[in-house]
Amino acid sequence: MSTNPFFSRSALEYELPDFANLKEEHYKEAFYEGTKAQLDEVEAIIASGEPTFENTIVALEKSGQILNRMLMVFYNKSSSDTNDNLDAIEEEIAPKLSAHQDAIKLNPALYSRIKSLHEKKGSLALSPEDAWLLDKYYRDFVYAGAHLTQDQRNELTKINERLSFLETQFSKNLLADTNESALVIDSVAQLAGLSEGEIQAAADAAKARGLEGKYLLGMVNFTGNPMLESLEVRATREAVMKASLLRGNRDNEYDTKKILIEMATLRATRATLFGKKTHGQYIIAEQTAGSVENVHAMLRKIAPAAVRNARAEGAEIQAMITSSGDDFELASWDWDFYTEKVRKAKHNIDSSAMRPYFELERVLHDGVFFAADKLFGISFKERPDLVTYHPEARAFEVFNEDGSKLGLFIGDFYTRDSKRGGAWMNNLVDQNFLFNQLPVVCNNLNIPKPAAGQPTLLTYDEIVTLFHEFGHALHGLLSSVTYPRVSGTSVQRDFVEFPSQVNEMWILWPEVVSNYAKHHETGEQLPQELIDRLQGASTFNEGHATTSYLAAAILDLAWHSLEDGQVVDDVVAFEAQAIKDYGLDYHAVPTRYRSTYFSHIFAGGYSAGYYGYIWSEVLDAESVEWFKDNGGLTRKNGDHFRAELLSRGGSIDSMTMFKNFRGREATITPLLKRRGLE
Repeated sequence: MSTNPFFSRSALEYELPDFANLKEEHYKEAFYEGTKAQLDEVEAIIASGEPTFENTIVALEKSGQILNRMLMVFYNKSSSDTNDNLDAIEEEIAPKLSAHQDAIKLNPALYSRIKSLHEKKGSLALSPEDAWLLDKYYRDFVYAGAHLTQDQRNELTKINERLSFLETQFSKNLLADTNESALVIDSVAQLAGLSEGEIQAAADAAKARGLEGKYLLGMVNFTGNPMLESLEVRATREAVMKASLLRGNRDNEYDTKKILIEMATLRATRATLFGKKTHGQYIIAEQTAGSVENVHAMLRKIAPAAVRNARAEGAEIQAMITSSGDDFELASWDWDFYTEKVRKAKHNIDSSAMRPYFELERVLHDGVFFAADKLFGISFKERPDLVTYHPEARAFEVFNEDGSKLGLFIGDFYTRDSKRGGAWMNNLVDQNFLFNQLPVVCNNLNIPKPAAGQPTLLTYDEIVTLFHEFGHALHGLLSSVTYPRVSGTSVQRDFVEFPSQVNEMWILWPEVVSNYAKHHETGEQLPQELIDRLQGASTFNEGHATTSYLAAAILDLAWHSLEDGQVVDDVVAFEAQAIKDYGLDYHAVPTRYRSTYFSHIFAGGYSAGYYGYIWSEVLDAESVEWFKDNGGLTRKNGDHFRAELLSRGGSIDSMTMFKNFRGREATITPLLKRRGLE
């Protein structure tokens, strides 16, 4: 009998994976056993006689449990705490997983059963959720290519396997190059402007790499670095920004250019198999946007005003540089530093002075959890006795108002060399009634770890990220559906960011901010006048933020508007032209992600989908207005949001779900107003 923890459902509370007994060799063993078992289950489905909803669709939902358990744990681990062994495992299994999934979704006999059920759906007397699940499976199989000819399916399988391998390589190379790109500083004088805690953390990071007496500034996921707003030495700022912009593009062993070009080329070729001209057409047809043209129509309403505002902001910054007695032209590495000076001059806001009021534990317990309790009546209890996948990953039980168990939340907040950049949410267990499972949900962030014994003081942007990712966690925790396929965040990709963005509205809500924004030493509340100034400055620097984001979204669409046979030889020139063609080229505002470190689209499942953040924000802005019009942070409002949207997962059409919640379709006006782009 194998002792592999993945071979059976966990006996631990909430079916938390048995991390205490999990060994790295268990991953591969479970992968190969799990793929074999699922293929056997599929063969049994095909041989089960006349197709019914139970013996085909429900049976498919029940299949692959060993594999699913292993994949959910493995990909969370490889994202948040990888090593050479896990990288090697991922490199081995990624193309095999793609081939396995194709072996199921391109199986003509299995597709025939699903198609026959779909054609007579109206006579099957299915519940609305069952009927929707049948639709989902049918569309999944068509979208995967089950309807194609045998030759086309064979070609598709080869392309998918190669793309899966390349995605793994891109992610692996980028993590390695991001770590190598960390800036080594020789003198503390070069770090002038940073706090004592930040300087000590940089010293500790250098020491951990054997660089005693030096200082290490690590790179982050996006272009730039939060420390740019504090660093007084311009040469240091320039070095940080240039190191950030060159990740994946240093012509070394970790360079990603050839990888991403091949990926874009293969995606374009694959699209032709589905009768589409481009990968973008293939992807967006299945999203709420419906077409590439609809996406561009929305983005072009925003882009001109965004870059106009960014240039106006740049002019203000240039004036501040000149008035400070400096004689140089504004560059991207100056933006954050002088923006803080402009912010202070215009709104009397000093971001660094507010950080002592934003201590992580208070923000988490008295802000994030507090708001969730007020809205949904849920409470949290930390469980340090539960073993998670890393010592820094903390487990919290989540309870409904009546004391019944809702699920388990795992928070993994600190950056480390073994964790990929950015912030994200994963499930370790999906909520569903089919197996009577409660959700186990993880949030991963990349907050710099303070020096030993020092508090974790957050920037305002880090607070936004904490609330945002917890919005995803709520989507998973509050799910109440029958089937794993439609659990929690299993919605269309350009809809998934919407609930998480809504959760950001509580950051400065009076009842919430007064509860968490307290000085970590004195307990003094953040003065109301500072809160008022933050709210008054809500559109400050939005030109920069929107232009930077849109440039990345356009870059994504440009790569995925390539047609089969089009060749890109120069990645840098291609991306520059794409951004220029949209009128977003402004030297002081670089794209949020350059191609060579754009993990969202080349390793993270967001290809032709990065527009989804602002597409979802249209719904978010509408929803924030609804909450405000109906009294804000109340149980009545939370219960309505939970019942009509969060609990439904992907069990009904996304836009129908939104209309059921909002009472009407969305308009773009609230978004333009929020971003100061009217």
